[in-house]
Amino acid sequence: MSDNVLVVETPLLATGCILGEGPLYDPETKILHFVDINQKRVYHCNTETLDLTVDQFDEAVTALALRQGGQGLACVTASGFGVIEKDENSNARLVPLITALSDEELLYTRLNDGACDARGRFLAATIESKHPGHEFGGTLYQYDPKDGSCKVLDTQDITDGNGLGWSEDNKTLYFTNSCINEIYAYDYDLEDGSVSNRRTFIDGPSLGLHAPSFCDGLCFDSEGCLWSARWSGSKIVRFNREGTAITFEIHFPKVYSVTACCFGGPDGSQLFVTTAHPSAAHLADSDAVFEKYPDSGHVFRIDFNKRFTGGAWRHAFGG
Repeated sequence: MSDNVLVVETPLLATGCILGEGPLYDPETKILHFVDINQKRVYHCNTETLDLTVDQFDEAVTALALRQGGQGLACVTASGFGVIEKDENSNARLVPLITALSDEELLYTRLNDGACDARGRFLAATIESKHPGHEFGGTLYQYDPKDGSCKVLDTQDITDGNGLGWSEDNKTLYFTNSCINEIYAYDYDLEDGSVSNRRTFIDGPSLGLHAPSFCDGLCFDSEGCLWSARWSGSKIVRFNREGTAITFEIHFPKVYSVTACCFGGPDGSQLFVTTAHPSAAHLADSDAVFEKYPDSGHVFRIDFNKRFTGGAWRHAFGG
């Protein structure tokens, strides 16, 4: 392998998630938080001791954010936005803040990945519905805890809304449209949270990233380069700042779907990676695929020893 390709074969945690997603590192507590959407679980791993705890909920949690002031976690749920509170015995409770989807929509879709902007607004998007008689595209929502509003930012040709984040100057929003295999860039007005001038930033097929592999969760490093997990693609790719070339790849030969990644660790140069079991892709032969990719669903950690470090691309929730 070249200096621009890394092969990772040993997981950090054998969690066996069905749909592991949403890794979030808290630099204050050194805890890595992540979710299993299908099993409606939120995990918390002490990255120094590897002690692992899990919260079980009645509704799926699909994305996480730290709350301002060290108040714990905010989250995207299948139906809307909420916070996770713990009692004196550390029992977790999911507290809904707002429901974004109607009861009818929830029969056929859910909210998916999300992140908070520098004003504490939470953005998240839905997965398109292809159910006969109930077809509707994905929608990008924005919840503002300061005034309780939940508004639609975009609905144009969105398939499965996925990883999103901001440039360091907060002027550009990046958003993954998974099934089209593209990542968009928008002009972002931080003052009012509006978006404009949508354009294609990453065109997967033009860079040799073809179906059935699709772009999934993302993160940014300190050089402003975007890292994109590849659903059904067994890897993560790093793009240059312009989105025109792949500059680094991480291959996971025992994983079928890599779902998301985030930087963390003592110096910000560790990359934490979530993955999914083949059954989450609704494959007819998922058991056979799992035999070939037996670490699917586990969590990984790559220590870059300061070769790459994380950037400021998502923020704390303002409520």
